[in-house]
Amino acid sequence: MIMRFPGGLKKALTLSYDDGVEQDEQLIPILDAHGVRGTFNISSGLYCPEGRVYEPGRIHRPMTFARAKALYDTSRHEVAVHCLTHANLPELPTSMVVGEVMRDRENLEREFGGVIRGMAYPFGAYNSAVVQALSDCGIAYSRTVHSTHAFDFPENWLMLHPTCHHADPQLFALCDRFLADEARFSSKLFYLWGHSYEFESDDNWQVIRDFCEKMGGRDDIWYATNIEIVDYVNAYRSLRASADGRKLHNPTAMRIWAQDNQGVFDIGPGETIER
Repeated sequence: MIMRFPGGLKKALTLSYDDGVEQDEQLIPILDAHGVRGTFNISSGLYCPEGRVYEPGRIHRPMTFARAKALYDTSRHEVAVHCLTHANLPELPTSMVVGEVMRDRENLEREFGGVIRGMAYPFGAYNSAVVQALSDCGIAYSRTVHSTHAFDFPENWLMLHPTCHHADPQLFALCDRFLADEARFSSKLFYLWGHSYEFESDDNWQVIRDFCEKMGGRDDIWYATNIEIVDYVNAYRSLRASADGRKLHNPTAMRIWAQDNQGVFDIGPGETIER
């Protein structure tokens, strides 16, 4: 039996961009125009003060809270933790790691609503103690900066490695490989990451436009936020099978799709089926 995504799709695409910077206001319309969805990781202790004017030439420009609220609240994208002050977590004692994560999480939940369970590591830095602290804080996943150049799922979502950064020289070769993959024996995930201010500093906005033009708007790809993919895969992993493998029970509140030698099928929340 092979996991399939909602509607029986074999492939999914997501992305995440960090720091809550002004350039996100230019990025999100590009994503939306092609139906691409993802996650924006914010350090709620580093909003720009209201009324501040950035000096000419500054590239990294965090938004004010009001500006961030107006942007992300009207989007279909996820807001996630990036730690209160963008701290280098492995350098901190565990109590301060917890403080960085939980204070940011509490702020973001108050500011944007919902239950926020996702994160990206500041500077991509983590160690085993940090991973354990995140688990204790109720974080469901945390993205690293280690490119895999692959389309697989992690064993541990708290070490979620992306496919690549948008400036990776292999980006479009990876896109071609992903689109050509028939995903016969496992479903595939393409995960892109970066900072939107890099499009300005590197003068390469065309890269994300070309990426979305190539990868977006397709009927064979599920476009989802990070947490939607994490929750779906975890729900699939929660399916229970009978001893002979013929009966399947879905104990979750989510409809799950799968494929066996008889074809694609779905299992409703709380449902038990026989194949």
